[in-house]
Amino acid sequence: MDLEKNKKEVFASVEEACRKAGRPENSVNVVAVTKYVDSSTAKRLVATGIQHIGENRVDKFLDKYQVLAAENLTWHLIGSLQRRKVKEVINYVDYFHALDSIKLAKEIDKRADHVINCFLQVNISREASKHGFLVEELNQVLPELEKLEKIRIVGLMTMAPIDAGPQDLSEIFQGAKDLQKELQRKQLINMPFSEISMGMSRDYKEAIAHGSTFVRIGTAFFK
Repeated sequence: MDLEKNKKEVFASVEEACRKAGRPENSVNVVAVTKYVDSSTAKRLVATGIQHIGENRVDKFLDKYQVLAAENLTWHLIGSLQRRKVKEVINYVDYFHALDSIKLAKEIDKRADHVINCFLQVNISREASKHGFLVEELNQVLPELEKLEKIRIVGLMTMAPIDAGPQDLSEIFQGAKDLQKELQRKQLINMPFSEISMGMSRDYKEAIAHGSTFVRIGTAFFK
């Protein structure tokens, strides 16, 4: 695979999606998701100029972190995190994209030695198989999160169903964007809600059109 070529194509496509949406070309952070490749391949990708690395499993995250520790990277844990695994990984994480319960938030707050930037995972599509808070749960959840000193809720994360069509994608991503704006206006403690993490290789263009600021792209880098 030609990682240099793939990287240029991905970034050019993201920039084009930003232009079409009337947004600055640098308004989206591209998180390269390396869960399908080994550490040596991830290192080769980083050499093309990648800044943000994402992993969804703790063991894979720690493997990559060990190999790439000398690089000046921003590290994203993007998958579900079991509470018993928090202490192993949380202090290497810059952004955690899947905060989906109060119990998990409290465990992170207990184990972290620095403030962790977290995305609140919301289940906009209401899929039974998806993790995340339902919108109607947030009024109870947010006051509990405000009490935690090591948790900073930078924004929302959501995922669209794998078989979502254009109309479904538009409704889900716009629903997340509307919710982000609503929460941002509340000006809650340690919760700027300035960011939104949505969009993967198959649907990042639609996500950017609806205001995503972090896209999580894996397969498009490694085709």
